[in-house]
Amino acid sequence: MTTLTAPSRSRRDLAGAPFLVAARGGRPERLPVWFMRQAGRSLPEYRALRAGTGMLQSCLDPELTCEITLQPVRRHGVDAAILFSDIVVPLYAAGVGVDIVAGTGPVVAEPVRTAADVARLPELHPEQVAPVTEAVGLLINALGSTPLIGFAGAPFTLASYLIEGGPSRNHERTKALMRSAPDVWHALLGRLATLTSTFLRAQVAAGVDAVQLFDSWAGALSERDYRTYVAPHSARVLADLADAGVPRIHFGVGTGELLGAMAEAGADVIGVDWRIPLDDAARRAGGTRPVQGNLDPAVLFADPASIEAEVVRIAAEGRRTPGHVFNLGHGVLPDTDPDVITRTVELVHAQPV
Repeated sequence: MTTLTAPSRSRRDLAGAPFLVAARGGRPERLPVWFMRQAGRSLPEYRALRAGTGMLQSCLDPELTCEITLQPVRRHGVDAAILFSDIVVPLYAAGVGVDIVAGTGPVVAEPVRTAADVARLPELHPEQVAPVTEAVGLLINALGSTPLIGFAGAPFTLASYLIEGGPSRNHERTKALMRSAPDVWHALLGRLATLTSTFLRAQVAAGVDAVQLFDSWAGALSERDYRTYVAPHSARVLADLADAGVPRIHFGVGTGELLGAMAEAGADVIGVDWRIPLDDAARRAGGTRPVQGNLDPAVLFADPASIEAEVVRIAAEGRRTPGHVFNLGHGVLPDTDPDVITRTVELVHAQPV
């Protein structure tokens, strides 16, 4: 595998950015904050801009992607931008028959459940995600001193969509395949690890300043199953980025019991949902890595005093960790008041570090 080369904007220019300082285990001048799914969803300007354009089409329009990514940075003053995209974008770009159906989510035309299905999966080549890397280039020029986070879905989460044919509450087909046909399972996860690595390395080569690996559905697994069937493939993706020179964040929902195993997979920062205290999460993750999180997204619908109390509590827990990037414990909910998000950013920035 070739060594990644730095983009035209030197990453040294952002060495003092609070987000990057915290992600590398330092104590920045202020507590940094960004929000998962901050690009889009809750913003009226996002809904106006995307009217009549499908999700995947939006993610593959460089100028549209750039503008959507910038909107929350302008409005909220967050300390990092997250590339507007979707975890199934690399599947779609590679030629997998997948679409994002409003009100449902990703839907796969031909589910993958046999060795022959796995063998038919197309590979992803960097040139197939040129619209994404072009968007990164536009953003590098527009963001100035604000870091840009790239991301991808982890192999397990992508596999679940491919096997189930869409979102699943219980992941029954996925778990059945893991046990009934482990050779098929590991072949599929291996293919998806390669695809994910290719997608993330393309983003890094284009100039992103950090990456986040989303394992949205890993919390459905026991620690034993995670270590046996998932961790080796996520570890391979993270290892493929070891020479990238950017912080690697690993996040999953409902993964409090998996934090130790997820940390062992090799990320630099461990994302934490709202179900566990942040300082406890840091200990479970080995006590040496910075953590990211972990305000419950639903708290943003509460009264101002309640929101402030939660921000103060989480910031205090973060001061007892090896490093803290403030975030939600999952994504911004669509009906969240944007003004509340802005005030929350101001509250976070007012906390002692």
